[in-house]
Amino acid sequence: MEAMEIDSQNILQRKQATYSSLDDPFEIHKETYRGQQYSQIYFARLHLMRTLLYSLAPNWKPHLPVCTILELEKDRECIIVGTLYKHMKLKPCILDEYSKERSVTPLVKPHNFMHPDDTLVLEDDSGRVKLSGSVLLPSIYVTGVVVALLGKETDAGDFLVQDVLEAGLPPQIEHPLKPREDKHVVFVSGLSVGGSTSNPLQFQLLIDHITGHLGDEKEQGIAAEIVHVVLAGNSVEFPRGLLNGQNLASKDQSRLSEPIKELDIFLTQVAASLPLDIMPGSDDPANFSLPQQPLNRCLFPGSSAYNTFRICTNPHCFEVDNIRLLGTSGQNIDDLEKYSEAKDKLEFMERTLRWRHLAPTTPNTLGCYPFVDRDPFFIDSCPHVYFVGNQDKYKTDLIKGSEGQLVRLICIPKFCDTGVAVVLNLRNLECHTLSFGTEFSS
Repeated sequence: MEAMEIDSQNILQRKQATYSSLDDPFEIHKETYRGQQYSQIYFARLHLMRTLLYSLAPNWKPHLPVCTILELEKDRECIIVGTLYKHMKLKPCILDEYSKERSVTPLVKPHNFMHPDDTLVLEDDSGRVKLSGSVLLPSIYVTGVVVALLGKETDAGDFLVQDVLEAGLPPQIEHPLKPREDKHVVFVSGLSVGGSTSNPLQFQLLIDHITGHLGDEKEQGIAAEIVHVVLAGNSVEFPRGLLNGQNLASKDQSRLSEPIKELDIFLTQVAASLPLDIMPGSDDPANFSLPQQPLNRCLFPGSSAYNTFRICTNPHCFEVDNIRLLGTSGQNIDDLEKYSEAKDKLEFMERTLRWRHLAPTTPNTLGCYPFVDRDPFFIDSCPHVYFVGNQDKYKTDLIKGSEGQLVRLICIPKFCDTGVAVVLNLRNLECHTLSFGTEFSS
């Protein structure tokens, strides 16, 4: 009896945290497709950003007029605001595949479509003008970014850019008073359950660690500090040969459902222990275009029995203990890498924050829903944590804005390739990794 009392006193209680979902802007409820084109989302983006940049211009260059492209005069310095369009020599065109005259250049799929001859054009409601000068580099910017430019029209009819104003990091809600205790959020992406590189034992080790079934009392004490788990896309991988547009035989249908069933068994163990968010990714059974809508609950009969299991959109925005987290499954950053250059993925992430737009290449090279009167990817409030899933390796940085904003950037590696999950401490926004490996002797 005494032994039982001692055991009950030593039981570890998992720490709790408040949670609120902020996915509403990314959810498509009453949107109706009436054959609208993508011009409207560009107009909505330009209207939002122009109002913002107009308010910043007086502090930037107080003595210069702001005019439209149609009002430009030769050799008169002024500020213009518009949407950038990047003319790219190597950008793939669907018509090239159907051209009657076969091109000498092969229709290859390079990793990056940049070319030294790429040029930038600025567009607004009144017209468009070609940009020149060495201040605005085509290698950094992509189609869809809204900026304010200082310069003047040249004899050739170009606009010579002398300075650039970006929107900068948005305002940030005050960082809550530092809690006295450590609480952790675990990020995992690229599980690819059912794929050739997936290792079920590796994932089971991660689950056992998170749920406190692994290690000694010290390890279990660390696990008890985990208050939330986020799966950032590409949780399953289907056999490629089956997805060919043909009707499936009954045996192939069962093969197609196996990865989801296996994933549900894994996630049920997590949901039984602590809150779990699952985001769709490019390989998951969800809509292709951004914002991706939540995966259907019917796919997860076991996990859905728990109210801790939450199906979320991609992008995903939420708050844990008043710390705001914003993230994607990686498509926005992967697309930026194809059409611009940076030293690493963190620099791409920082650019999206400074441009105040999660996915500037939508809808030009990245699929998105044709919204009419709004652009859901506009970032109006600066997150405390910005994460991107399905990257090649783990990277993190802490960036600071001009108004004291602090943002923790996190690149989450593919778990199936690396066996690495990322742990964030909500107390101080510090990060570290959890690495799992399995080795079998022959």
